[in-house]
Order: sequence, then C-alpha cells, then structure tokens
Amino acid sequence: MLSASGFNLQAQVVNSGLMDTTGGDKINNLTISGYIDSYYGFNFSQPKDGQNPYFVSMNRHNEATINLAYVDLRYQKQRVRARFVPGFGTYMNSNYASETGVMKNLLEASIGYKLFSSKEIWIDFGVLGSPYSNESAISKDHLMYTRSFAPEYVPYYLSGAKVSLPLGKKWNAYLYLINGWQQIEDQNSGKSIGTQLEYRPNPKNLLNWNTYLGDERSKLSPGNRMRYFSDLYWIHNPDGKVSITSCAYLGLQTRIGDTDKKQNDFWWQCNFIARYRFNPKVSLSGRIEYFSDPKGIQIASINALSGFETYSTGLCLNINLSSSLLFRLEGRQFYSDKKQFQNSKLEPVNQSTWLISNLTVWF
Repeated sequence: MLSASGFNLQAQVVNSGLMDTTGGDKINNLTISGYIDSYYGFNFSQPKDGQNPYFVSMNRHNEATINLAYVDLRYQKQRVRARFVPGFGTYMNSNYASETGVMKNLLEASIGYKLFSSKEIWIDFGVLGSPYSNESAISKDHLMYTRSFAPEYVPYYLSGAKVSLPLGKKWNAYLYLINGWQQIEDQNSGKSIGTQLEYRPNPKNLLNWNTYLGDERSKLSPGNRMRYFSDLYWIHNPDGKVSITSCAYLGLQTRIGDTDKKQNDFWWQCNFIARYRFNPKVSLSGRIEYFSDPKGIQIASINALSGFETYSTGLCLNINLSSSLLFRLEGRQFYSDKKQFQNSKLEPVNQSTWLISNLTVWF
C-alpha cells in the first residue's frame, strides 16, 4: 500500500482512517520504517497558554515543534505477526495524557495470530489503531494537514483484541473487544464492543461503517452509563486528479443526572473534504465541517457555555518535494453562533483563525 498523499497509483483504495500504510526497509521477516511530522502554527487569537483549544493534533501556537514522530517495527512470519510503534510529539503529549507511565508513548503495540493456514482470519491483541472516522493521526495519508473535529473526538487508539475476517474480494469485517473508549488503562470493570465493515465496490471507492457499544462510567464521569456510537465514511479516488472523502457520525451517551433520572445525550458531526491535483507535485485541498455537542459530552467550551457547536472551513496547499517529503500550508477558519472561542484579550468571541505550515518525511 502507498500513501494517499503521495499521488502514486495503487490497486485499491487504502483506508486512510487506519494507521496501516506500509513502507520502509525489510530485513528478513522484519520491516522497519519511520515518520516525522513537524509544524509551525499561528492562531490569530494568540492563546496565552500556547495551546489551540479543542484539539490534540497540531495544537501548539507560535511554536516550531513535532506533531508526531515514530519508528514502526513490523514482524510477520507465516501465521504470526507483531507490531511495535513508539511515538513522540505534541500529539502524544495531548492525546495520551490520561495514560500512565510508558503507556503514554505507545502509538501501537500488538501481537497477531492467523487462525487458519489457508484463510486470512487474524486475531490481534494489544494497543491497536482505531477504525473510527476517516482520518487517523498520520497526516501524510490525508487530503488536509490538520485533523477535522471528527477524529479528535473518537478514539485514535484501542486496547484489547481485534478479529479480522475477509468476506470476499470487496468486503472485510472486523470485531473489537476492548477496554473502552480510547483507554489503555481500563476505567471500569466492563468491556466494550466495536465493529467495522469495509466495502470496496471498485478500485476508486471505499465505504466504511463502524459501531461502538460500551459502559463509560469512570471516576471522572461517574454518571455515565452506556455509550452508543456509529459512523459512516466514504473515500473516493485518493490518488486521482479529484479526490474526495466525507464522514458523518452520531453518538448517544446515557447518563444518570443529579436527580437520579436517566437521560440520553447526543452529539454528531459531518464533514466533506476534496482535493484537486494540478500536477503530480502540487494540489489544493478544501474542507467544510460542522460539529454539534449540545450537552458537552465530548467537548467542554472554554467559555463555560452550555454545549458546543461550530463550523469550520479551510484550504490546504500540498507540495510533494520528493516521493517521501511533503510540504503543506493550511489556513483554517472556525465560527459559531455561540461564543465558543477567545481573542487575545481572553474575551469570548464567535470565531478563530489558524495558519499552519508543515513538513513531513517518511522512510
């Protein structure tokens, strides 16, 4: 498989929602690859703490730094496979803040076993990449540099077991038994279930449908009970002159309120991203999205407002400097009917503007 942002031809659509692009050097049964994603971003609201609110990816203001750097070690021999990916950068600092010790630096770590010698049915166990939403943490695989709201508020990683089941040339199914919603260290005694179904009707299109079901009570959120979640995304022609991806999802969190009465709270989002390629080296991408979380299940407003909702638009210039070096320059505008943002004087405002540049290399 090749990077969707590398503009190379490939037999079928790579699922860019997963961290599954391959490369690197192979030494016997071991493949070694690496990745460094650096950036400099400027938020015109100039947050005092240097942190762009609401995001774990590319979230530092006025600072040249590393979003994500990792070494990817993959081992495969007949019916056994393993993967170890230690990660570093501001993404790891923010997204793994709730984990303890060395777990904070485990992007992925898993062991897999092929159940039958003649069938590609695998079970993998460990810290796994998440299938939810159409964007992973790996920016080079996506049409825009920055992440949408969609992946920022679903699990980027899962901890538990995954069963992979091919259903034919066009269909693949996966079943997950996991600790919970983006948890390496389990927050309660229950386990959660996830499902994933991929459909490739032709070499230019991929449809992916995911679900999640689990009890989300914890010390921080003792009122939480069952969480139900489903997303659907589409990836079209990722290496063509015109490329498109779109994702929509809906979540339901059941909770016990102050009066011991059960309540159901929803959040949802939708996005649409397209890229036009002028030539093999230069392209321009654009995104529109909307995120609604009226009860603050996923996003707490920095201005202590009840609920969160915002629109976002953006443009991204992509320049392939070589087959494994990508430069990007992106502008992004956020706006809301509510005053969800702050200006440089810490006053509540309706909008915020980012400008961010990026250089990514993989080997």
